[in-house]
Amino acid sequence: MIWGVLQFPGSCDERDALRACELAGDGARLIWHESRDLDGVDGVVVPGGFSYGDYLRAGAIARFSPAMEAVAEAAANGAPVIGICNGFQVLCEAGLLPGALLRNAELRFRCHQVELVEEGSGERLSIPAKHGEGRYYAPEEMLDRLESNGQVAYRYADGHNSNGSVRDIAGVTNERGNVLGLMPHPEHAVDPLTGSTDGLRVFDRVGRGAFASHEDGKAPRP
Repeated sequence: MIWGVLQFPGSCDERDALRACELAGDGARLIWHESRDLDGVDGVVVPGGFSYGDYLRAGAIARFSPAMEAVAEAAANGAPVIGICNGFQVLCEAGLLPGALLRNAELRFRCHQVELVEEGSGERLSIPAKHGEGRYYAPEEMLDRLESNGQVAYRYADGHNSNGSVRDIAGVTNERGNVLGLMPHPEHAVDPLTGSTDGLRVFDRVGRGAFASHEDGKAPRP
């Protein structure tokens, strides 16, 4: 599995994502935001940070970058894509994921370790979160559809939803299951020295298509 990590002006976590992809796969390379060529990678990470300075709103400008055109095409062809924090916002703005990310309920930037519950397996993951616009929102009808389709990938464990996300949702997938958006940062949880390697499980699950079973009506594989 060779991963490509997008790099926008204002990205700040692409190097961490690159390291995580190297640990989780067979290699990784950076892809500049102006490139329409994904250089033959098998999957793509849209990293965290403040792409284009978060002007207008988070992810609103990055979604128009040439690289995102290539990502949309790759996703349509079934390639695995992970959007982390700002990357999650970009994927929602681009229409590759449902819903939107709003300002945190308390209107404060949050930076702390959170526990997530992985849907399907029930496994708990300890992963850092750091964001000011991480409150996941979708209309009730859409939320019901996401639930019935098995598109909710991760939820905040009890007491760990500090941003006010509806139904404790921390991460969702597209209908096909090959595109994942996650607000906490799995790329910061890949080394025992930082206290957790649970983030590697996120990259592994997406890379081996563990979520890509929604379209045939089956439950996600643990």
